[in-house]
Amino acid sequence: MKENAHFTVRDLLRIREFRWLWLGQIVSNFGDAVTHLTLVLFINRVTEGSTTAIAYLLIALALPRATIGLVAGVFADRWDRKRTMIVSDLLRGVLILAFIFLSVNNTQLWLLYMIAFIHSAIGAFFLPARSALIPNLVPKEGLLAANSLSQMSMVFLQVLGTAAAGFIVGVLDTFWPAFVIDAVTFFVSALFVAQVQVATQRKETRETAVSTLIQAVNSELREGMRIMLHNRVLLGTLVAIGVTMFGLGAVNVLLPPLLINDLHVSETWFGAVEFAQTLAMIISGSFVAILAARFKPTSLISGNLLILGVMVCILSLITTVWHVLPILFVIGLVVTPLNAAVATIVQTAVSDDVRGRISAALGAIVQAAMLISMFATGAVAAAIGVRNVFIVSGIIVVTAGIIAGWIFRSQHSPQLEIELQPSPEHL
Repeated sequence: MKENAHFTVRDLLRIREFRWLWLGQIVSNFGDAVTHLTLVLFINRVTEGSTTAIAYLLIALALPRATIGLVAGVFADRWDRKRTMIVSDLLRGVLILAFIFLSVNNTQLWLLYMIAFIHSAIGAFFLPARSALIPNLVPKEGLLAANSLSQMSMVFLQVLGTAAAGFIVGVLDTFWPAFVIDAVTFFVSALFVAQVQVATQRKETRETAVSTLIQAVNSELREGMRIMLHNRVLLGTLVAIGVTMFGLGAVNVLLPPLLINDLHVSETWFGAVEFAQTLAMIISGSFVAILAARFKPTSLISGNLLILGVMVCILSLITTVWHVLPILFVIGLVVTPLNAAVATIVQTAVSDDVRGRISAALGAIVQAAMLISMFATGAVAAAIGVRNVFIVSGIIVVTAGIIAGWIFRSQHSPQLEIELQPSPEHL
């Protein structure tokens, strides 16, 4: 067994700095899930089920990462990453309180979309900073364990947040408490991140002239894009995930209306639906080490995308909410190894000084693909029907798996393969 085979999650959580960062993440994940579903349910109610209105919300949340995210990644490499995360948390915690006024006074939706856009724009600086910081806290042999733990924690807290949102809206028949909860989680997350002690060498950014700063940022952005395009592993990963999210964007828009408006289930069902996927993700996390020992990370990406696409197609056949549960369970089984492999490849394929912009590039590609998909969702659903959209989306994801396999076909990366092999007991 290789040296890194003995790195467990217990070892991971013994790292004080990662532990504080992880605690901040899970608190924030819970609040985000509460707010996200609450906003969707609020818009669904005030617009009487308009999928177009829901799509506009998701677009407002995704657009900053597809645009501002690229530049934010450059600054994540230039600024102190810890300070960037703290400021982002504090600003978003204050901003989220505006949703209370909007929900209580039933303000016009354009204002809600604008607040959501600004909130997401601030978050675009947080995400690449966090992703780039993890390898500064965790040794290479622990990165897959760290990414797996982060993924499972995220989805578990999302289930709790989704259930909480469903209870607040479905049972209490109100919206504003959800936003108070999210604001508090941002402030707590900032407090936890402040406990992280890390010494990183950031670039000096003494440019005072705006033109000089723009030139420097543009140069560093082009450098990151050049690195990404000339690295076959990175290029294959980014293309595969981009195509996948182009397919899944429509699913994100149409699944809540499908459950509520077509299957006529209560909002309180969202907790159970999300739990099915989360349980599978936790279970599959236990097998990530076994899969990593038997398959290259590139094979994990292409193979899991094929399974994911088939399951999305099957969603078109559901006639009751009970059909959704096993389908999402299977989807959950492939999501954890897929996400963990992607995150670890991005973190290990480049050096620390460009890691932020590469992470941001992945986020930008994902969000851009989702935006295109969501823009087309309303028209496509009206033309071919909601259920047929799921079939098309599934075919697109299957295509992503095939494309990934083709790009990776001649790739041999022993170093990455070693780094992706944690202990079978790491979860």
